[in-house]
Amino acid sequence: MRAFLILMFGIFGLASCSMPPITVATVAPKAVTVTPDRQTANMFVAVVQDVEPFVEEICVRTDARRNCDFRIVIDDTPGAQANAFQTVDRSGRPVIAFTLALLDDIQNEDEFAFVLAHEASHHIAGHLERTQRNAAVGAMIFGELAGVAGTGLPSNVQAAREIGAAVASRAYSKDYELEADMMAARIVTAAGYDALRGAAFFARIPDPGDQFLGSHPANADRVAAVRRAVGAI
Repeated sequence: MRAFLILMFGIFGLASCSMPPITVATVAPKAVTVTPDRQTANMFVAVVQDVEPFVEEICVRTDARRNCDFRIVIDDTPGAQANAFQTVDRSGRPVIAFTLALLDDIQNEDEFAFVLAHEASHHIAGHLERTQRNAAVGAMIFGELAGVAGTGLPSNVQAAREIGAAVASRAYSKDYELEADMMAARIVTAAGYDALRGAAFFARIPDPGDQFLGSHPANADRVAAVRRAVGAI
């Protein structure tokens, strides 16, 4: 059992070098209470009004059973780093949140439209549900292996399940990101924005490279995916 746990914690250590363990939010971020500058606020409203109808139309066409009534908000958590994420609220309504730091970092409407469409694409493609299923399977497998390999103490099995969930949830995360990038390129193009100009955002963020069990692909791979998508339109 000891050798098995050492192996698993070694794997988990590699996974956690690139980002903290993945968590799935179930509560929508609160609405903005700290207002960004007027120019940024106007851009936020204009881009949402332009892109949201295309996002919801594509969502319905992809799966009419899916909740496609997007709620787009600003996460005003103090000190939050530049980030955007997609989640669902307790009723299953899709939520896309942007931190104030990200809005401050975005340089133009094309970049904002691309990030918005990218996060919406995660919902349209069902990435959240697929990640949850992968995590559940990984937890089950690692838990069973821990029980077979040693004493099967509840604490050991629980640790194994948590590691399995973290590893399995990242198994396809790079593929999901590239899929969302390509779908976003098509959405923003349909909405009248420049997908390649929007993808220039990648040039200003840290490049994750090609890390083992990393959550995001290399920035160059993401730009290449957008170019392929635009070329296919």
